[in-house]
Amino acid sequence: MRGATRRTPGGARQEPGTGRKTADELDGSEPREEAIPLLVDEHAGRLFSLGLRFCGDPEEAQDLVQETFLQAFRKWHQFEGRARASTWLYAIAARVCRRFHRKKSGEPERMESLDELLPFAEQSMAVVPDEPLAAELREEAREQIEQAIAALPNAFRMPFVLKEIVGLSILEIAGVLGIKDATVKTRLHRARLRIRQAIDGSLPRRKVRPAIFSKQVCLDLLRAKQESLDRGTDFEFPDQVVCERCAEFFATLDLAQGICADIAKGEIPEALRLGLLEQIRAEGVG
Repeated sequence: MRGATRRTPGGARQEPGTGRKTADELDGSEPREEAIPLLVDEHAGRLFSLGLRFCGDPEEAQDLVQETFLQAFRKWHQFEGRARASTWLYAIAARVCRRFHRKKSGEPERMESLDELLPFAEQSMAVVPDEPLAAELREEAREQIEQAIAALPNAFRMPFVLKEIVGLSILEIAGVLGIKDATVKTRLHRARLRIRQAIDGSLPRRKVRPAIFSKQVCLDLLRAKQESLDRGTDFEFPDQVVCERCAEFFATLDLAQGICADIAKGEIPEALRLGLLEQIRAEGVG
């Protein structure tokens, strides 16, 4: 509708013709009293989702959100506009996550090998039905994915959540975590396989024919599929290379990613949002 208020993907309102900046247009020249509430509007929901996945507890997730935005408010003068303000914000969140994490014990350390995560030897495979997944099955798969994310070793969980829940790019994640983009890809790709494995039990299974290509061909196809997921583009099998087992496996990867996108739609509790804005106002006059 012409002239209607619209929302950004993160939930912030924009009035057509007002000239109001979005969070990604912030360059550091704005007063913090203007910039940080805008970041709250657009990114508090995703940051709360990150906290839930990382901390596994709503109260700790709220603490993470509050600490992140208060630090952003106090350090706004350090933002120089070289990266997106949202990337700068998630770098702060990552540091807060690490500090929270040091208080915990019992962190899972081991990540399975590729052979353990891939169904090379299985005679039957989980398959995604042609019709939409029944609501109860999708909810079961979502619960299993939530549990699997919480069980990821931290080095794998953070890149996964930043990509599949928050929606950052590979290069942005590398900047946030201070690691090479190749390392981000390695950890993200392995985490995707672990998360995909978690929904196997929620899906119907059927027998599939033995692979008609070598293991290396299947691994090459998997790498190409993972890179398409990184870019957010569709994957197409190369000419003359159509592997039934790979196709079924890739469909479950797509399903897992789709459920992660559903998880990312969570919103910050209104009471937390209002309390956070009040804390920021108090910080500004303190």
